[in-house]
Amino acid sequence: MAQAAGKSKKIKDDNLLVKLINGRLLSSDFFARHWKSVLLAILMVLIYITNRYQCLTRMEEIRRLEQELEEVETERIRVRSTYMSRIRESSMQEMVDTMHLNLRIQDKPPYKLSKH
Repeated sequence: MAQAAGKSKKIKDDNLLVKLINGRLLSSDFFARHWKSVLLAILMVLIYITNRYQCLTRMEEIRRLEQELEEVETERIRVRSTYMSRIRESSMQEMVDTMHLNLRIQDKPPYKLSKH
């Protein structure tokens, strides 16, 4: 009796395996009965793939923009340094002297004229 129960269970397992191999487990009848669920699963997979692609694309754009920002900040610092060196009083006086403009630094601070 135990052997018969073991054999019938083995036959059922074999039938399931045989059905899977022969394509009878997921047959066209299965898809006809569960077409809504299958369509929903396919749509979810497509949405997942689309979101993943957009995420990777945007991450690459963020990396590119961060690199560009770093380059622009470096250029800004370089330009600011050049500007600051040009507007220093001693540098300005030296440039005026080399151009022979006969300008000099004012000894007295400027004052306002007011009308009484």
